[in-house]
Amino acid sequence: MKRGEERVRKYGHLLRLSLAALLLASSLAGCGVVSDGSANTKNNTGTGNAAAGKDDGKIVIGLSMDTLKEERWQKDRDIFSAKVKELGGDVKVLAANGDDATQLSQAEQLISQGVDVLVVIAHNAEATAPIVEKAHKEGIKVIAYDRLINNAEVDYYISFDNVRVGELQAQAVIDQAPKGNIVYIGGADTDNNAHMFKTGAMNILKPLEEKGDIKIVYDQFSKDWKPEEALKNMENALTAVKNDVQGVVAANDGTAGGAIQALTAQGMAGKIPVSGQDADLAAVQRIAEGTQQMTVYKPIKSIATKAAEMAVAAAKGEDIATDTSVYNGKFDVPSVLLDPIPVSKDELSILIEDGFHKLEDVYKNVPKDQWPQQ
Repeated sequence: MKRGEERVRKYGHLLRLSLAALLLASSLAGCGVVSDGSANTKNNTGTGNAAAGKDDGKIVIGLSMDTLKEERWQKDRDIFSAKVKELGGDVKVLAANGDDATQLSQAEQLISQGVDVLVVIAHNAEATAPIVEKAHKEGIKVIAYDRLINNAEVDYYISFDNVRVGELQAQAVIDQAPKGNIVYIGGADTDNNAHMFKTGAMNILKPLEEKGDIKIVYDQFSKDWKPEEALKNMENALTAVKNDVQGVVAANDGTAGGAIQALTAQGMAGKIPVSGQDADLAAVQRIAEGTQQMTVYKPIKSIATKAAEMAVAAAKGEDIATDTSVYNGKFDVPSVLLDPIPVSKDELSILIEDGFHKLEDVYKNVPKDQWPQQ
């Protein structure tokens, strides 16, 4: 009998430990700590655990991010957070890493913590619309950062002129390949920006196709902006036209990298122009080496700093000056649109002068005697 009682006590103790572990795991999951593939979980969310609570009397800005897996977005986070802190506020950052349900859940988490303003870098222009309604119910204004949120009464939108980005990309390719077959490798179909980039590119390409100067032989979006999806698209394009391609308009540097990987396999890298955008280090290295024609530089310091100023002003109830509006399917969103800058091999110095990249990093794969004089 005593042995049986001891066994019951032992199993009961183990059951209590298991339940405690389960409750702890659930509470941690609720904190929204999302891995971006690095070892440091704190860095994954930008400023640590967003569930830590709001500091009394201090402005707190929530930053809901699509992803931190790309170099570009890590820069946005860091500059934005630093500027808000300089202005006397704090930032809580959560990154969904490309998952719509996670981004919605994380935004709700930030709203429930009583952030003063919510800044959203949307993964999906449509799926993030409920975030705006939920925030407004709590009296929280929403700023769409770099990517428009569709079909929602967003308070403000800040980005670059994304139609102009697409025009710059296409024009740079056409300048090098005014005749022949052109491939368009788009971004994520779910990202409103990808459609704007494509609109801009087609503003340049379609009239030339109508004249008979060029032919758009392939035109596809790349799921979630993944380079591996762009690689597949480029492989399909090359197969379809038996490598008879004279230029590639790729929507960003990641998709450009995937396209160039496919071209490399066919011995074509560096022989035809490929566009991009974001001025990622890998891309500017390819430009220095000669395998990518250009990128579009969107000074992240400009957009992140301006967005931080807008967020803090909105939190204080101040008026925010906007220079235009952008229709999102439901509402003319008051907008601030910044100017993008095309960068080819001859303009790489602007990235170095701005402190965006270091000279030794940009020209890492180029013989030193070919580096520009300092």
